[in-house]
Amino acid sequence: MIKASDFGKDFLWGVATAAAQIEGAALGYGKGLSIWDTFAKRSGKTKKGHQPTIACDFYHRYKEDIALVKLLGFGIFRFSISWPRIIPRGKGAINKEGIRFYHQVIDECLLQGIIPYVTLYHWDLPEMLEDEGGWTAFSINDSFNFFVSICAREYGDKVKNWIVLNEPFGFTSLGYMLGVHAPGKTGLTNFFSAVHHAAIAQADGGRILRSEVKNANIGTSFSCSEIIPYTQSASDVQAAKRVDCLMNRLFIEPLLGMGYPTADWDVMEKFSIQHSTWRHTERLTFDFDFIGLQNYFPLTIKYNAFIPVVQAWEVKAKSRKKPHTAMGWEINANSFYNIIKQFAAYPNIPPLMITENGAAYHDKVLNHQIHDQERIAYFEQYLAALLKVKQEGVPITGYMAWTLMDNFEWGEGFNARFGLIHTDFKTQQRTVKDSGLWFKDFLGH
Repeated sequence: MIKASDFGKDFLWGVATAAAQIEGAALGYGKGLSIWDTFAKRSGKTKKGHQPTIACDFYHRYKEDIALVKLLGFGIFRFSISWPRIIPRGKGAINKEGIRFYHQVIDECLLQGIIPYVTLYHWDLPEMLEDEGGWTAFSINDSFNFFVSICAREYGDKVKNWIVLNEPFGFTSLGYMLGVHAPGKTGLTNFFSAVHHAAIAQADGGRILRSEVKNANIGTSFSCSEIIPYTQSASDVQAAKRVDCLMNRLFIEPLLGMGYPTADWDVMEKFSIQHSTWRHTERLTFDFDFIGLQNYFPLTIKYNAFIPVVQAWEVKAKSRKKPHTAMGWEINANSFYNIIKQFAAYPNIPPLMITENGAAYHDKVLNHQIHDQERIAYFEQYLAALLKVKQEGVPITGYMAWTLMDNFEWGEGFNARFGLIHTDFKTQQRTVKDSGLWFKDFLGH
């Protein structure tokens, strides 16, 4: 059995969360509406119409929840700052109560000996900015930079570890192309505008933190998936390349000064040419201290002429008779190994950190216990793959499990449970699952 000590004494272990998913207090304490507050109210947008209004009520229970992070033996607590809680309209007036709240959370972490890792943007855009076009609007970058500056100045003395954006491909594709996440926009024009502004934001955010925060350790985080062609036919292989271009290469390559990827694909070539002036190229680059990778599943891709633009289709794990989680996501630790190696192969890539990884299962509460053996098996396999990568010399500095406790899981509402701790959303009772106890043991606590 592997143990945390196998990774070395400097390796960092943590849990990750996000404001919109755990905080609650969505309509009070001076906070403005976020796009998720309004999107979840729309009929049919979340499972069972669930809304993040109360979520896990972390806003009122942060002390006990941070105590649980410590109890399980983790050294890092990753959380995000809600932009509309700090600047209710997205720009202009600042909400002092919001500022105070995050000071309290940070102070509590430090009091408990936990290192805070702060994500600046984890998908909860102020609704007032969305009314002006959100991430598709050129003006978003000025608003975002103002928000980053406020956070850096307020918390930079106490917080040294920062993550600028959470999964830019996730929020631009799901929110602005497919429309299944907030704000529910669709189409390639919206998508590509949002991509470009988010790519600028990640680099701008890095520069602001560098200038405002002494001794800062600055990163940004990317969702990533190994893309596997269904067959070795030329059409499947090309389809897989197009998907890889979008899911894995779209944000990291401009950041590293390589420009937008094209993958022999006219759609991306046009987009790349539009944004290839030196001003753009230079503004898109920033020398981060670390890159966060967030992996949950590989994708097996088949050519499909009927899918617009990308002409690719996922062949689901279930139909291929592969093991999968309650979300239908393929469980494949070898693929986790492969995608880390893919990112590590870039020249000049900074050290990597796994900033999210985990699994949802249909957890059952029996006599106040949750025997989530499948989740434990998942972590065992994935951490063994991570250890192998590390032993092969890839600079990996840490691992964060998604997530501390069951929460508002975006479009899945409260149905998808990823937590190491079970949340009863009626009573807000927390119950540590066997996987949480497994981590406590794994971490030697």
